[in-house]
Amino acid sequence: MSKGEDRQPQGVRPSLFLERQSYRRRRLTDAARLLPVLGAALIAIPLLWPSGDAVQDGIPLSSAILYIFSCWVVLIAASLIFGFASRHKTTNDDSEPESDRWQP
Repeated sequence: MSKGEDRQPQGVRPSLFLERQSYRRRRLTDAARLLPVLGAALIAIPLLWPSGDAVQDGIPLSSAILYIFSCWVVLIAASLIFGFASRHKTTNDDSEPESDRWQP
């Protein structure tokens, strides 16, 4: 390697952190990837409910079905929100990036 090959142009500072938009987009993607895990945990909760022979001991099946349907609707709404938010973030990301010029 030559002496000046590894150097950056004068006045340009290497970025230590991610840009704010890309950081938010990555965190939004991470949250969207965790959504199926959250959904599986929510839908598995009725398995922990007590089941009994008598009506007073257990949870009625109609309540369990209503709970699962509600979780399903909430998961669909959450995925729509994540989809619209990620589309909004990608359209805003097409703007001109901020200058990396370092002002001494």
